[in-house]
Amino acid sequence: MGNTEIKAYDRARAARGSQRPSAGGYMKLLIDDFIELHGDRRFGDDPAIFSGVGFLNGEPVTVVAMERGDTIEDRMRRKFGCPTPEGYRKALRLMKEAEKFHRPVLCFIGSSGAYPGIEAEERGQGEAIAENLYEMMTLKTPVISVVVGEGGSGGALALGVGNTVVMLENAIYSVISPEACATILWKDAAKAPEAAEALKFTAENLFEFGVIEKIISETNRTVDEIAAELKDYLTTQIAEKKKLSEKELLDERYNKFRKIGA
Repeated sequence: MGNTEIKAYDRARAARGSQRPSAGGYMKLLIDDFIELHGDRRFGDDPAIFSGVGFLNGEPVTVVAMERGDTIEDRMRRKFGCPTPEGYRKALRLMKEAEKFHRPVLCFIGSSGAYPGIEAEERGQGEAIAENLYEMMTLKTPVISVVVGEGGSGGALALGVGNTVVMLENAIYSVISPEACATILWKDAAKAPEAAEALKFTAENLFEFGVIEKIISETNRTVDEIAAELKDYLTTQIAEKKKLSEKELLDERYNKFRKIGA
């Protein structure tokens, strides 16, 4: 499981690390013969969502990844991985296509949240996220989500409604950032470490709560070693989920989310 003595806020800083591989970066290590697909067929293309089709160990899959970029110019273009409504609609378009062709869906989460700009709100940011939540719950194909970095708020959950949710050891998955939480509760962002402990957003916490099914250890491991274990686990999960009927698949996903917090 990793070192549980590491403070929650240290996990948050690790998840945000500038040298940490992005969601799209991990996807490139796992997926062969990837073809990127663009556009939501309504407004435009969002580079914060890096999506398309490829092969995982020979299995055709649809992949949707939050991509923050590598260089500062690329990160600005991608809004540091914070998707706009067209990004979520592009993701949903590809998921519905995956359902049509019976391809499993892999989602890679690594963003502080949805883009908060006024233009995103004008184009229906809240509706786009809500539509993804609704449609993913009833998607008739296996859905597996992987949190590889910071998974923030509804912007992350919009790709997180999966039959299986996996987290890397130093990733976080939270309804709010510790800084914002501290500002709301104590009017002092400096209390972020205290907020981080209270939010219970580490992989260890979420595994105990049943929010996620698997933690991938990062301690003393290279990115290639982490990706290799993740690839094996995803391959096994897809094989298991494909054995289920559509009803069993949907019931499993429904029951997973109904029992959270019970």
